[in-house]
Amino acid sequence: MAAVDVLNRSGEKVSEAQLPDTIFSIPVKKSVLHDVVRMQLASRRRGTAVVKGRSDIAGSTKKLYRQKGTGNARSGSIKSPLRRGGGVIFGPTQRSYAYNLPKKVRALALKMALSSKLATDSLRVIDGFGLEEIKTKAFVDVTRALGLKKVLVVTSDDDRNLFLSSRNVPGVKVIKTEGLNVYDILKYDKLLLVESSIQGIEGRLG
Repeated sequence: MAAVDVLNRSGEKVSEAQLPDTIFSIPVKKSVLHDVVRMQLASRRRGTAVVKGRSDIAGSTKKLYRQKGTGNARSGSIKSPLRRGGGVIFGPTQRSYAYNLPKKVRALALKMALSSKLATDSLRVIDGFGLEEIKTKAFVDVTRALGLKKVLVVTSDDDRNLFLSSRNVPGVKVIKTEGLNVYDILKYDKLLLVESSIQGIEGRLG
């Protein structure tokens, strides 16, 4: 197991935490991380772009003029895509871009993302924020004491003060252990674990 320092709100070491090698010391494969990030981003696409085809246009289906004898090209409905105000040919329709990878691949990618943060010394552990009230300044003071700017904070508790105090701070995101994902881990420069969340991560990936 890898030992990491547990810091307090002032950035001082208060103890050590043990991180299991089966989660935080996995060889990193960029291809696996790439596949999972693509899956996450595809699932976030709304897929609501849609246009009207000729069957969706309001208008008569009466033949505009006789087939022969006018000197014009033969013409049918006024809703033809060749006419102004007609339907669109092969336009986008509402769809879902989401797809799934195997559960084991997603779990492996999450372990790799955590391992990459530990390997690059981008992982910190704090014993707790202990915010007594909703105050952005108090949260910012803690991140400054730890020397963190663009950081993802992971907590196991439903700490309302922590979530509301951090929501207006740019470059910071707070999520619960259940919502930990590969994209967010890789997006932020630093990963800050509240000490109690380590056990939750072990329970999820162990």
